[in-house]
Amino acid sequence: MCAYYHMESMPDSWWVSAVLRTIRTVAFVFDVITFPIHLLVQRPWRKRALSRRIKARIISSTENSITISPLTPPCDLHLRLVRDGVTTMEGMLRAATQRWGQRPCLGTRAVLSEEDEPQPNGRVFKKFKMGEYIWRTYADVEREAREFGAGLRAVGCEPRRNVVIFAETRAEWMLAAHGCFTQSIPVVTIYATLGDEAIAHGINETEVSTVITTHDLLPKFKKILAKTPKVETIIYMEDQLKPTDTQGFKEGIKIVSYKNVVELGRESKIESVRPGAADTAIIMYTSGSTGVPKGVLLSHRNMLATLKAFADAIPIYEGDVLMGFLPLAHVFELLAENLCIIGGVPIGYSTPLTMLDSSSKIMKGTKGDATTLRPTCITTVPLIMDRISKGITDKVSRSGELAAAVFKWSYSYKQTWMRRGYDTPVLDYLIFRKVGGLLGGRVRLMISGGAPLSPDTHLQVKICLCCSVVAGYGLTETTSCGTVMDPHDRSTGRVGAPAAGALLALRDWDEGNYRVTNKPHPQGEIIIGGDCVAEGYYKNPQKTKEEFIDAEGRRWFKSGDIGELHDDGCIKIIDRKKDLVKLQAGEYVSLGKVEAELKTCPIVENICVYGDSSKSHTVALVVPNAPRLAALAQRLQLPAGADPPALYAQPALERAVLAELAEHARKCGLEKFEVPAAVKLCTEVWSPDMGLVTAAFKIKRKDIQERYKEDIKRMYAS
Repeated sequence: MCAYYHMESMPDSWWVSAVLRTIRTVAFVFDVITFPIHLLVQRPWRKRALSRRIKARIISSTENSITISPLTPPCDLHLRLVRDGVTTMEGMLRAATQRWGQRPCLGTRAVLSEEDEPQPNGRVFKKFKMGEYIWRTYADVEREAREFGAGLRAVGCEPRRNVVIFAETRAEWMLAAHGCFTQSIPVVTIYATLGDEAIAHGINETEVSTVITTHDLLPKFKKILAKTPKVETIIYMEDQLKPTDTQGFKEGIKIVSYKNVVELGRESKIESVRPGAADTAIIMYTSGSTGVPKGVLLSHRNMLATLKAFADAIPIYEGDVLMGFLPLAHVFELLAENLCIIGGVPIGYSTPLTMLDSSSKIMKGTKGDATTLRPTCITTVPLIMDRISKGITDKVSRSGELAAAVFKWSYSYKQTWMRRGYDTPVLDYLIFRKVGGLLGGRVRLMISGGAPLSPDTHLQVKICLCCSVVAGYGLTETTSCGTVMDPHDRSTGRVGAPAAGALLALRDWDEGNYRVTNKPHPQGEIIIGGDCVAEGYYKNPQKTKEEFIDAEGRRWFKSGDIGELHDDGCIKIIDRKKDLVKLQAGEYVSLGKVEAELKTCPIVENICVYGDSSKSHTVALVVPNAPRLAALAQRLQLPAGADPPALYAQPALERAVLAELAEHARKCGLEKFEVPAAVKLCTEVWSPDMGLVTAAFKIKRKDIQERYKEDIKRMYAS
């Protein structure tokens, strides 16, 4: 495993070394005096025992497969859902409202005005003057969802006829979805970051006549409507400040505001049409990382299975608050937020533009959303965690020699005691409190999903933000349910044991030499079974037949991911079938594994590794960290102020980046044949609207390779 900070690395200045020696001496004396107190209060042996305990057991095995089952007992919330007979998302909201009533449920921060803010360089930026969070109670949410559902019927929607939600994450997204559930209307989710062609594809394939969108995204439909002949009605969620222009759209299209639909529902006498457990709740498109996105049919039964699994895995405490900002079109975020709804946890919505005090739309001297909301829980994805981690590393490197040396020593000190089962409250208060303060100062839990989380990032965020980091593993096809880390598990680099209600099988994949008989740990393709497994792919029976299996009275999904089973029943994701390349000399390279390690290199913002089976090495396409690259170019005395395309193409700069990658790969323990032998520095930042990464920011390997195919040829030729 790579190490960010090494206790052994000594600063250059003698006076900094002297200060560090003094700090170490004081810390040693403090440890000796306070150790008995910490031993009695923290009881580290209990933490270590809880971390090591068996979390799953093998229930069946053959010569080419192993099946494991979780040992997690159902929690009170899980039992309550069963006892109350909750089998649908519509029933879940009713049950939550009956229990939590007048508690705050969904919060939206008031935008008071947009004002000009002069910058030191003379430019003027538009910034928001923000107010407090305005909360809808559970009773408000249930009533508004019911009224919106009736309003949908009033504008022509019918039960069991699809409706698209194409919107950014906000309270009205959740309300609209639950409004659809009250009328048995399946929700088709489309990521707000997709391009026009992908949006039109999702709308046309699901044959919708009504699209729900937002003020900011509505103008897109001036072009999209020409490609979507069946769309008759567009409902838009309003902006807090600006009126919405509804002119200039295709003739005959009905454009209605969200509030008007709610009003129509309030005035109508349309009754709810309650769905059944087997009815489709969501048609959720996969991220498309390995090809064209596929619509996954998720039933209410699937959604409730994952809700129960999440409830068993994630402890909820009185006073918890979630900050919601990930796309609700992603099944992981949607179910995590619904867990908060049934668990009585208020959700305050945010955006990357307003989240932190330093965010681009927050006026200087005013508070960002995190500081105002002070959340205790945050859902996130590995890319965001990597950015937090690199941001911490960059800030430390720029903080001056003494501050950097003290921080690195503090990091190593805390890491040492954490391994032994201890927390470091004094050090957290003195050193790490400021880092946690960026997110409001109360975060106790970060839940990471969507892709494997680097062990280094996992550890650094745990140490610097003074919070637990729970990683999980799931897919859209399993309603984001698969495995989840035990909150007491102090390890990193693993994704936990099977979630409650799910079974997990490992099956031999001979081509990659992954077998359940491998030592010291069984390995194989992960196959997930249980009520969380989807009904199949929308209008794609052939692909459904290939990927889904009905066996032993259960539905199973073949994930394509390779897992390793550890002695305590936890899984480590070690490869992906589609990412494995066999080089000319016969070595197998896992492209995803190499990318995950190299992505933690400070100079890398994003990376795609390519391997040609007729060659003896791999090559890499790198989106560099711009400030780090500029500093490297300066050290190499390359021309200052050069255009990025000219600068990035400098052979000397490419060689220097390649050397940094090679050194980082060595620290991470990569084999020599796994390290790219050439790089191309990409001037474009890969984004979903370019079609090079998914909305969850997973790289789209085929699209990247197609876009840069000439550069790949050049790298191999060199």
